[in-house]
Amino acid sequence: MGTHGRHQAVYRWGSLMKEEKHVLTMLVENEPGVTARVSGLFASRGYNIETICGAPTANPKMSRITISTKTNPEMLEQIMKQIRRLINVIKLRDMTGKEAVKREMALICVKADPGTRREIQRLAQTFRAKVVDTGASHYILEVTGRQDKIDALIELLRPMGIKKLARSGVLALYREPL
Repeated sequence: MGTHGRHQAVYRWGSLMKEEKHVLTMLVENEPGVTARVSGLFASRGYNIETICGAPTANPKMSRITISTKTNPEMLEQIMKQIRRLINVIKLRDMTGKEAVKREMALICVKADPGTRREIQRLAQTFRAKVVDTGASHYILEVTGRQDKIDALIELLRPMGIKKLARSGVLALYREPL
């Protein structure tokens, strides 16, 4: 490895140290293959997608795709430029700031024996989660909120035995002006 290669590796490593989580949302044409093209763009450039959600909007001709990723400012700028070049992308926004409402949903299947049922119900109430399924040896909880809220509930349930877990990924909308 020559001198140039070493400096390049150090620079890349230094850039990774400045990585921050970003939430990008885009309005796209509601057509087959659009989500695949967006995720393919990330994969082909070596960008990691932490979460991705896509669904139609109030306008059936458009869908909203929300992606969370960890990157540095330079890479974020490149990602956004490349996404804007995709023909099916109508609008792209970085929703990382506080002016956006960001939420995630999780379904958590947790072991519930007679000794832990009350504690699980208490945690569900504290975190404003709903018990959506009850079985002889389990509860399934539904919780919605910021990622840190969901992470905290999962950590408190972990000692009881989480059997299954499904998370939606981040959804985000900008707040409307007053």
